[in-house]
Amino acid sequence: MKIWKKHFTLEQLNQFNAHCAVTHLGIQFSAQGEDWLEATMPVDHRTTQPMGFLHGGISAALAETVASMAGFCCVEEKQAVVGLDINASHLRPVREGVVTARATPIRLGKTTQFWQIDIKDQADKLCCFAKLTLSVVNQ
Repeated sequence: MKIWKKHFTLEQLNQFNAHCAVTHLGIQFSAQGEDWLEATMPVDHRTTQPMGFLHGGISAALAETVASMAGFCCVEEKQAVVGLDINASHLRPVREGVVTARATPIRLGKTTQFWQIDIKDQADKLCCFAKLTLSVVNQ
């Protein structure tokens, strides 16, 4: 099922997010399907905690980034989305490489959206499972 109401290329999504926290963390939108959006993020000095593992809060930031952008692309032209609630379960540590987050909708309502975000390491192992609730607002 196609869910997109706003059509952006991956390059346009990356340009839209330039000069903010998304770029600072090295997050790049990398793939899109009929009902999902993916972004990658390096595991490096910007995204790890003092012990050298991927920071859980940064995993949540990646999850919210990819699902919020997906949610924004699913609403009408004069609408946007804002985060209401995020929950992230960290399943395995990641020390290096790149992680990939895929956001898929659980429910796309007129006023509220629910998204599932799976974050996997380079070995395609699930390292974080997140859920994001978004509120649809008029711009």
